Amino acid sequence: MKRWIGFILHLAMIVVLTSFGTYTVMKKVDVEIPDSLKVTTSFEIPAPKDSLALQGVAKITPPFLGKAYNGFKDALAFKESQGKYHVVNTLGYLGKYQFGGSTLSLMGVYDIDTFLNDPILQEKAFDINVARNKWILRRDIKRFSGKRIGGVEVTESGILAAAHLAGAGNVKKYLRSYGQEDVADAYGSSISYYMKKFAGYDTSKIPQRKNPKI
Repeated sequence: MKRWIGFILHLAMIVVLTSFGTYTVMKKVDVEIPDSLKVTTSFEIPAPKDSLALQGVAKITPPFLGKAYNGFKDALAFKESQGKYHVVNTLGYLGKYQFGGSTLSLMGVYDIDTFLNDPILQEKAFDINVARNKWILRRDIKRFSGKRIGGVEVTESGILAAAHLAGAGNVKKYLRSYGQEDVADAYGSSISYYMKKFAGYDTSKIPQRKNPKI
């Protein structure tokens, strides 16, 4: 009997404590809000459907490179190195655009460590190399642009990308043989592949330059 009485008292204590806890949490307090603080006007403003501009804030357009020159650079860099500045491949080609040492020396770059650690220098080297290849291939660009070789339309950007891969001299041979003299690098990328992959970009931003230097 004593055991049952003790059990009942213990259970009653648990019920009382639980009810106090519930009451504390769920207790509702009525607070009267002064009239001066009450909101009587709706401040909901519908967002414009055709613009991000709101209350004088200008619309922000996300960058879209598309077929612009920067798009050309980024597409080629991704193919060469996945866009990484510090890459040196198994054949010793360097940086974001995978330059060879001899090509860099033509542009006045001799310190390889400095080159690998200077993204601005690498971007300048790419632009200068495009300008140099434009000068070397200027007659071929004029002659072959718009024609089709191997089912692929020849464009200035395709020619310049292929020159970056294989050198301007090999691109001349490819064009003048109408695709018969197609060469590939050690990884299997060919002039014809670059002609197709990088066709149609706007590379007019970079002028022709004879023997440009950094």
